[in-house]
Amino acid sequence: QVQLVESGGGLVQAGGSLRLSCAVSRRTPGSYIMAWFRQAPGKERDFIAAITWNGGTTYYTDSVKGRFTISRDNAKNTGYLQINSLKPGDTDLYYCAGTTSVRGWPRGPYAYWGQGTQVTVSS
Repeated sequence: QVQLVESGGGLVQAGGSLRLSCAVSRRTPGSYIMAWFRQAPGKERDFIAAITWNGGTTYYTDSVKGRFTISRDNAKNTGYLQINSLKPGDTDLYYCAGTTSVRGWPRGPYAYWGQGTQVTVSS
């Protein structure tokens, strides 16, 4: 079983940057895929990016390419989402997710989810 806890969200001005973190605790060994999603109130959760176990392969949805960077540090059991040039439209609740199934690559389904971290971008 995998438990995920996000952090790093907050209020930031447009044009700024944030780095979101996802701390992972695991009760069972094995590799897993990590991903980030975002969700606005009343809307569906949208896929942002995913990264393989060793970090060797990443995948981004087209709308975030160039501004968002997914990474992970397995020694620290932590994943990251760097967001640059923030826009008011990036205001959302951001979730990290994990799966041990390769069938989840890249958009899911994901078995494990964090509680989310809020990002609010002011204009």
